Amino acid sequence: MRRTMVAGNWKMNGNQVSVAGLLDGVVEGLGKSGDIDVVICPPFVYLPMVAEKLSSHEMLAWGGQNLDTHASGAYTGEIAGPMLRDFGCRFVIVGHSERRSHYGESDLIVAEKAAAALECGLTPIVCMGETLEEREADQTEEVVGRQLDAVVVCLGSEALEHMVIAYEPVWAIGTGLTATPEQAQAVHAFIRQRLSASHARAAEGMQILYGGSVKPGNASALFSQPDIDGGLIGGAALDADDFLGICKAG
Repeated sequence: MRRTMVAGNWKMNGNQVSVAGLLDGVVEGLGKSGDIDVVICPPFVYLPMVAEKLSSHEMLAWGGQNLDTHASGAYTGEIAGPMLRDFGCRFVIVGHSERRSHYGESDLIVAEKAAAALECGLTPIVCMGETLEEREADQTEEVVGRQLDAVVVCLGSEALEHMVIAYEPVWAIGTGLTATPEQAQAVHAFIRQRLSASHARAAEGMQILYGGSVKPGNASALFSQPDIDGGLIGGAALDADDFLGICKAG
C-alpha cells in the first residue's frame, strides 16, 4: 500500500510569505518521486495559492481543514464542501481533536461532516483519538471504537471505501509526547479489526494515518508498523525540511 502524508494540522498559522516558501520547498524537495502521496491542507484563505502552486504535480493534492455539514445557506463564517471543490480540493479533514474539544463537535457531527464531504466528492480524513485521562483509564479502545462506530452507523459500511482514518492520540498532539510505535500500531490494528466487522474489503484497503508529534527522528519507526499507512503531520509540516524528512522516512 502506498503511503500518504498529510500536512494537515497547520492550525491557524502562516502568512502569504511563509506558506509560499513552504510550498516551494516541498515541491522542490519531493521532485518527481512517486513513492508516496502528499496532501496539503492549509487554512482556507491560502487554498488559491496552494492550488496554483501544486496543480501541475500529480503526486500532490490539497484539501480543507474543516467543512460545514450544509452545502450552502445562511451559515456565516462556515465553509461548504462545494466551495472546497471549486479550488480543486480532493480531501477535507473532519473531527480533528481541536474541533471536538474547542467547538464541541460530537461524534454525530463529525460523522455528518464526513457524509457532507462524500456527498460533494471529497475524501474525508476522519480523525479520532483519546485523551491522556482516557488512556490512563484504559479506555482507548472504548473511545476510538465509539468514534468509529458513529461514522459507520451514520454513513453505512460502503462509505468506508471512500475515506481515510487518522488516529491522533490527543495526549500526543503538540505536547512533544508521541505514542510508541507499538502503542500506535495496537490502536491502528484495533481500528482495522473493528472496520473489518462491517466491511472486510474496505478495512483491508483502508489507509489509517498516525498523527501526534511525528518528527523526522521518529517517523521511520512509526511507519514501519504494519497497520500505519502514513501520517497526519502537525507542527513539523510548517517546516519544509522537517516535512520532507518525514515523507522520505515513509
